[in-house]
Amino acid sequence: MPEPTSPIDSLRERPNADVLIIGGGINGLAAFRDLALQGVDVALVERGDFISGASAASSHMIHGGIRYLENGEFRLVHEAVTERNALLLSAPHYVRPLRTTIPIGSTFSGLFTAPLRFLRHGKGPRRPRGALLIKIGLVIYDSFSRGGGRVPRHSFHGRRRSLAEIPELHPDTAYTATYWDASLHDPERLAIDVLRDGRAAGGDRARAANHVAAVATRDGRIVLRDESGTETTFTAPVVINATGPWTDLTNDALGTPTRFMGGTKGSHIVLEHPRLLEATAGRELFFENNDGRIVLIYPLKGRVLVGTTDLEHDMADPMVCTEDEVDYFIDLIGQVLPGIPVDRSQIVYRFSGVRPLPGHDGLAPGFVSRDYRIEAATLGSGETTSTLLSLVGGKWTTFRASGEALADRALEIIGMPRRTSTRGRAIGGGAGFPTTEAAHRRWVDTHAGTVAPERVAELLDRYGTVAADLVAAIAADAEDAPLVHAPRYSTAELRHLARTEDVHHLDDLLMRRTSIAFTGGATSAAVREIAEAVAPVLGWDAAAIEREVRLAEQRVHAANPSWEDASTHLEEEVV
Repeated sequence: MPEPTSPIDSLRERPNADVLIIGGGINGLAAFRDLALQGVDVALVERGDFISGASAASSHMIHGGIRYLENGEFRLVHEAVTERNALLLSAPHYVRPLRTTIPIGSTFSGLFTAPLRFLRHGKGPRRPRGALLIKIGLVIYDSFSRGGGRVPRHSFHGRRRSLAEIPELHPDTAYTATYWDASLHDPERLAIDVLRDGRAAGGDRARAANHVAAVATRDGRIVLRDESGTETTFTAPVVINATGPWTDLTNDALGTPTRFMGGTKGSHIVLEHPRLLEATAGRELFFENNDGRIVLIYPLKGRVLVGTTDLEHDMADPMVCTEDEVDYFIDLIGQVLPGIPVDRSQIVYRFSGVRPLPGHDGLAPGFVSRDYRIEAATLGSGETTSTLLSLVGGKWTTFRASGEALADRALEIIGMPRRTSTRGRAIGGGAGFPTTEAAHRRWVDTHAGTVAPERVAELLDRYGTVAADLVAAIAADAEDAPLVHAPRYSTAELRHLARTEDVHHLDDLLMRRTSIAFTGGATSAAVREIAEAVAPVLGWDAAAIEREVRLAEQRVHAANPSWEDASTHLEEEVV
């Protein structure tokens, strides 16, 4: 059994770099990849698991942000549509066209109040958006795709055709507008691909450690601490704070207080509900609720994702999907699809996160800019000083662009030229991903052998062309077998992920390297079976297995409080 190692070890051995990135969400990882490609000596630390903070609470969409047009954020929408189109090509294994339908109840509603709300920054009367206002927005939205469009243009239908296509819609639906954005099938896995690309580009000059926090400064050096309490100090002429909604808290810990952030909380629920899934007709339903919040009902992985809220949040409070929010989601499903009953027993997963929005001084949450900016400050004093760059804002769709912006600022400070662009560069398993049926068959036939073609096809869908490594690992593992309690996964597959993808805790595997928890598969029996399967490669003895099972059950239960399998363990303290 291998001896467990700490993620902090590589940083202690060489406690310096050109750039230190704090924060392993998608924006920090994008900057890490970009800088590694430029040959920069770059290190990254994340206090939890990679992609476990705000980036793990996404609506699983890559979109231009049609509603931001009402805020006048034309630059952001143009950039986001451009990045969406690029990701459809650079990450086709996870980013795919998404047909989106807006149910509409009237023709002219909101046509006059929307401009007034824009001029008053979200204040004033709110009326649902009618067909004419939505038509204007979609014409503008489509125009941003000209010259590089990767999705079809929008269409409008009246009541008869709308109800023929989606029969469960509310009978008072007057029109539907259908346009195309993109789905983000697996956000956490795409982020792991970004991380993998950075490490491959930079070798030993691109180091990244999860479960390591930046907790203070000491004599101008950043103090890093792992979960065991082991500390080391680290120096870099550029420090990038990419901790999202925690940006101010991180800067306070580094001795450079700021008040940049004012994030809002967004929650989602995931339902196992075959009738609701069928009612979506394979498309996202996207609409405005009576309170002005944008709502989505979205088929994903055989489940239905429903979100999202937009609530003011104090970062000192826990981020949880509350019972009031669940009531809100169930009520809104009834508003759009009134004939489909939904209750809590059908929820298999809940999640909540805080958007990394700038402070907004009473501005209505929906009108707070989703754009990003970079703030610079001096960290330390005397001979040991660094430039601290704080990313304020940022969203999944524009992660490549914000990573590029951070990298450009860092390159300017350390005096290194940009030698390549990430624009158009394939990400991870998107490289060589077969996008036609014939190419898909060829890829599967080429890699099948010891592993059956059906299994190879499933792995290709799950990991992109990185699946070649999974196929090889499965073929080389004589003890590989399907899991009894999660049969779509196998023991060798999970052992490979645990060995190669920075898995330190069982919930890293259940909640972020796989979709097991998201789809409701993290039952008590499955959690234990998976722990025992990966224990040999992670160096877990019997006591460690018990500890990891209890911790994972607690965290899965936090994501889905109605899950009863973990209830007998929740009162036990995790050592």
